[in-house]
Amino acid sequence: MRAADLLSQATRRLADAEVADPGRDARRLMAHVLKVPPGRLTLFLPEEVDPELEVVYLTLIERRADRVPVSHLVGRRAFYGRDFLVTPEVLDPRPETETLIEVALSEPFGTVLDLGTGSGCILLTLLAERDDAVGYGTDVSASALNVAHWNRNALNLEGRAEFCEGSWYGALGQMDELFDLIVSNPPYIAVNEMPFLSPEVRDHEPRLALTDEADGQTAYHAILAGHARWLAPGGRLVAEIGATQGMAVSKLFARAGLRGVRVIPDIDGRDRVVVGVNSPF
Repeated sequence: MRAADLLSQATRRLADAEVADPGRDARRLMAHVLKVPPGRLTLFLPEEVDPELEVVYLTLIERRADRVPVSHLVGRRAFYGRDFLVTPEVLDPRPETETLIEVALSEPFGTVLDLGTGSGCILLTLLAERDDAVGYGTDVSASALNVAHWNRNALNLEGRAEFCEGSWYGALGQMDELFDLIVSNPPYIAVNEMPFLSPEVRDHEPRLALTDEADGQTAYHAILAGHARWLAPGGRLVAEIGATQGMAVSKLFARAGLRGVRVIPDIDGRDRVVVGVNSPF
């Protein structure tokens, strides 16, 4: 079958499955199977597809119709201009999280701590953007840290990024360190919101990284409870939030003694990041 005809068939199948952007996903998966850059796929559409590759492609299309995320099917997700390994053990890096990156990079830092690092995409992006910085990432999931280690090594950041297994600051043990910057994209989805998530997220991403099984604010309490020990005077705490959490989380930051607390929207105008500064005194 010609690639163009196969692509048309796949797009219809994904549309029938109510995939949000069937044409885009069908093209992305075809480019992956044919091992061509997505932007050059059009050049290959008039050609016949090897029957074995056709079977592989249609199998991936069926899995996508079952709402398996594209990133899980191809094993990669682009984030802030770099490709990261993604598996079902970690959150799929999202464009809105790049807002956190922009906020973190808006001021200098030499040391950074990423709480609940998952794939490592936040920590590793920050270190890749700041050649003189070093950092740590913590996560309670050993499987997630395996992915983070792989991403670290792929970006040649072995000497500048370390990962520690454990819950929040507890993973750092007795380490004698203060950080200029603490960042986190914690589980902030309230348990009663979980049924309304897309199947791609609800059924295929790690629940532990999505929800606290409560009101979505448990992680912020834990992060703020320990920040005074680990955040350097004048250092910043930057956390991603849900779109309706700006007021509640900013109040938690202020009550914890952080100064200059701000809520920053993402590119769609939704509250996305809360930032506060540790008192320099």
